[in-house]
Amino acid sequence: MTTNLSYPDRKVRLVAAGVIGVLLLFGLIESTLFAWVLGVIAVVLVATAAVGFCPLYRSVGLSTLPRRRS
Repeated sequence: MTTNLSYPDRKVRLVAAGVIGVLLLFGLIESTLFAWVLGVIAVVLVATAAVGFCPLYRSVGLSTLPRRRS
């Protein structure tokens, strides 16, 4: 498993997960099902940011890492 997430991409994922976490923590989401779905999304965002690998990016052949000069 090689990384396919750049540092800025990882930061954006962590910020998005943090925003979702705050919304859930303060009960700003009314629907219980929607809150669970957002919670799962937040966990996935944190996990992919921590590992630096996104399976969805790989499945579509995308990488946000800068290209290396040869």
